[in-house]
Amino acid sequence: MDKLIAAFPNNMIEALSIASSAHISKNGREIRNVVITGMGGSGIGGKIVALWLQDELSIPVILINDYTLPEFVNHDSLVIGSSYSGNTEETLMSLQKAHSKGARIIGICSGGDLETFCRTNSYDCILVPGGNPPRTQLAYSIVQLVNIFVQLGLCSSKRLEEIKSANELLVSANDFIKKEAVELANFLEGKVGVFYSSARYEGVAIRARQQFEENAKFLCWHHVIPEMNHNELVGWGGGDDRFAAVFMQTGDLIPRNQKRYEITMDRVKTFTPYVKELVAKGTSAIERSFYLIHLVDWASLYLAQKKGVDAFDIDIIYYLKDELAKFEE
Repeated sequence: MDKLIAAFPNNMIEALSIASSAHISKNGREIRNVVITGMGGSGIGGKIVALWLQDELSIPVILINDYTLPEFVNHDSLVIGSSYSGNTEETLMSLQKAHSKGARIIGICSGGDLETFCRTNSYDCILVPGGNPPRTQLAYSIVQLVNIFVQLGLCSSKRLEEIKSANELLVSANDFIKKEAVELANFLEGKVGVFYSSARYEGVAIRARQQFEENAKFLCWHHVIPEMNHNELVGWGGGDDRFAAVFMQTGDLIPRNQKRYEITMDRVKTFTPYVKELVAKGTSAIERSFYLIHLVDWASLYLAQKKGVDAFDIDIIYYLKDELAKFEE
């Protein structure tokens, strides 16, 4: 896991190279909506990218983490299936439904049944290197998703340039990122972690929760500002020093949300002494997101080491899949 996390910046560059040679066919059909379907480490990239591009896209983009598809999916829909292994059953089932509805489909995978499905039905399919835990290969799915939007003329090619700049940031800030990650792991040890971000960075907060859960076997939760001001802030009335709150400061909140952020952090401090702020570096949402993602990846590994647990172990997921294989509807 140490080597895989260290390779994340290099993965970004390799992913950009794959994107530069990927060909997305332009079939002349107008795209009126986009659905990204994927699970876990394969699916979170869709959430992150959709939030990055929401101020630029002129059509709706929604994320599906399930077997189903919205009823509106039709001939004018683009459905992107992201499954690192190519064998995620929820994603494959939702793509079969997209196929039956006549939607345009693009796959992102390392092979498996998704590649076969795309080749059989003449759908575009972008292949990425396989053989590693999906959660360690996030750079590949994120970059391919952005590139699909760029090639289809749905967003600016500047987004790919910002990914290159984000790579340079991670390389230059490597030592500082790892230092902050150690501090974050120490801060969370023995507590219940709570991650807060602005709504625009919810994908990053979800990624943080996922990484601590999978790598460190650490139960935690996340929420976003301003929505949490309408519910969870009241819940902190039952808070105590079991909880450790981590606020992600990205420096680009609108003034009223920045004020909400400050008031919220101040109030949470009255219920727990454990409040920490992670300050993202970078000049764009993409740079700041990659910075926080890489920092959290390291912190989740360091916490796993402190707890003496195996960051690779996901046996419970394999157990679930084995049990599902016995199930007949």
